[in-house]
Amino acid sequence: MPTCQYGRVTESEETTDDEAEETAEEEKVAETTAKKISSDPRLIGVARALRKALPGDSSFGDDPLSTAGEKGSQQLGRRLSEATAEKPSVLREAGLTALQVWDALGSGAGRIPVKADLTILFTDLVEFSNWSMKAGDAAAVELLRKVSQAIEPPVGENTGKVVKRLGDGMMAVFASSADALAAVTDAQDRLKEIEVAGYRPVLRAGMHVGRPERVGDDYFGVDVNIAARVAEAASGGEVLATDKALEDLESDSVKAKRKRMFRAKGVPTEIKVYSVRPVG
Repeated sequence: MPTCQYGRVTESEETTDDEAEETAEEEKVAETTAKKISSDPRLIGVARALRKALPGDSSFGDDPLSTAGEKGSQQLGRRLSEATAEKPSVLREAGLTALQVWDALGSGAGRIPVKADLTILFTDLVEFSNWSMKAGDAAAVELLRKVSQAIEPPVGENTGKVVKRLGDGMMAVFASSADALAAVTDAQDRLKEIEVAGYRPVLRAGMHVGRPERVGDDYFGVDVNIAARVAEAASGGEVLATDKALEDLESDSVKAKRKRMFRAKGVPTEIKVYSVRPVG
């Protein structure tokens, strides 16, 4: 085997140096090629188009609202989005795609369908604001704690999900109107055991069926507004349902009475509203 003699490089050492240079050149070419592929606008466009066909918010990670929350998928989404905001790439889209699907299927898997019609339910307490002004903050907080303990468990027990709490109210979504009605009926019964500073909470509710846009942990759209307006029109202890929600209920399981004088801003005039309650 050739060796180094009198300061001269041997054949073996020359071969090793050539191989190292060749390997380094190949790695550099591979890295350059990978960067070109990852930043190719056409491939990025294909990746974004694919996201629209998958479960969840296809804009997940593109805005702060879509990753608002503390779930693992949302936290990772924020970090990935911040780190790659100025560097669009196929790898970025691939990462956000995986997080999008995880976020969509993670907490609601098996309960709330993805990209499907949902029953949207809003509730609030009758005369709560007037009472709380007189009773004070401590009493109001005590009441709201007890109310949440009474009305939120029935939501989960009936395939529902609490979307957000709205002071003395709540927004929830369900896979069906039957589940929503069962939950709110159970909640009303549980509230009968509660009294704070002379106030007995009475729940009113409104529900509507539609396909709202899910963004992060929230839902938006016309159907959400309709459900909220319908709830505002309910009397104490009453549950109002739009005709779309009523269609989702078995006729022999509920009693329904048309609210012919119903009018509410933001609710199309062709939508009919009914006062509903379970039979028995």
